[in-house]
Amino acid sequence: MSRHQLVGPGSDPGSGPGSGPWQGLGAASVSGAGPWLPDGSPETLLVTGDGLLRGEVERIVAASGGQLRTVGTIREAVQFWDTAAVVLLGSDISELPPRGRSPAVLVGPTGDGDRLWHLAAAIGAERVAVLPEAATWLAEYLSRARTPEQGGLVLGIVGGCGGAGASTAAVWLAHAAAREGVRVLLVDGDPWGGGLELALAAEETAGLRWPDLADASGTIDPRQLADSLPLAAGFPFLSWPGNKERHSGVDHAVVTGVLDAARRGYELVVVDIGRGRETLRTFAWDCDRMIVVVPALLRAAVATARLLQDLPPVETLLVVRAKPGASLDAGLIAESVGLPLAGIVPDVRRAAAATEAGRLLDAGRHRSVRRFAGTVLDFGAGLTS
Repeated sequence: MSRHQLVGPGSDPGSGPGSGPWQGLGAASVSGAGPWLPDGSPETLLVTGDGLLRGEVERIVAASGGQLRTVGTIREAVQFWDTAAVVLLGSDISELPPRGRSPAVLVGPTGDGDRLWHLAAAIGAERVAVLPEAATWLAEYLSRARTPEQGGLVLGIVGGCGGAGASTAAVWLAHAAAREGVRVLLVDGDPWGGGLELALAAEETAGLRWPDLADASGTIDPRQLADSLPLAAGFPFLSWPGNKERHSGVDHAVVTGVLDAARRGYELVVVDIGRGRETLRTFAWDCDRMIVVVPALLRAAVATARLLQDLPPVETLLVVRAKPGASLDAGLIAESVGLPLAGIVPDVRRAAAATEAGRLLDAGRHRSVRRFAGTVLDFGAGLTS
């Protein structure tokens, strides 16, 4: 089951300009819909006692062409939960859902602010939708949920502390997957990281970068996205520009649309996620699985334990970066952090220099790196033999 990030306050998935493959359902089609009355065959279950929230969701479900059943409490929801195509849980519901019945989407108004994120992590929500800003996204999500397509795995890589080596691990994992014949896409999720393309020595390679997608809206065609991306060592990547030019970033809705298309177009999407809170919310909540990279140091282990509080409730694994003179071993760090150990990033001589020189892919051909990547991909993604 894929996990998606909620469109945050101030972001309107249907308001940006767009045409052709980027043009999607407009916000006006949602706001102009009338109330939706449930019948005997509901496809979407809404659990809320908030009348305003209910009215908002009714309009969205109507716009998506679906059917809705609304109940006011978790107790009432139990008998309908397993047969619903999608479950929407209102932010006014403070109870935990029944065991084994995690809600698909947590919905709530803009005024709930950060509380939505904390509640989503506490109850294990797969996605979050701030309304009315995320109305168009939610309508499209509900439409897709009625005709689900088998998609690839979105694997997020995040550093447990600054300088942990998450970008290095992400590049090596994507490179190794490509060598195994996996259809893989490497995504740079850190707008302040300087541009992952520099580590690939691919800054001059033609193709789309994140700013080129700033005006994208609606459903993105996976094939058109794939045809537009640059290649490095035979696999595609989507990077922030590796230059000094200012960029305004992209909306959360754009990231969600791009990663949805990537999931439908590739077997594996490796996302190098930054450690900023907004970056985590924008990219981490779109990931199906997470890998945290941490050096074998005490302070790094403490920082990682704190970071886990900001990660989505998806399966999360630990990768420890070998470090000469490290005071802790990998097993002890994994035990202290409370995550399964997926592998150990080898200490490759001059790896940092190779990154600066754009030769990180060359360093990734080292035998120890290939062993590390194969182990992690098998454990964390199940994509190698």
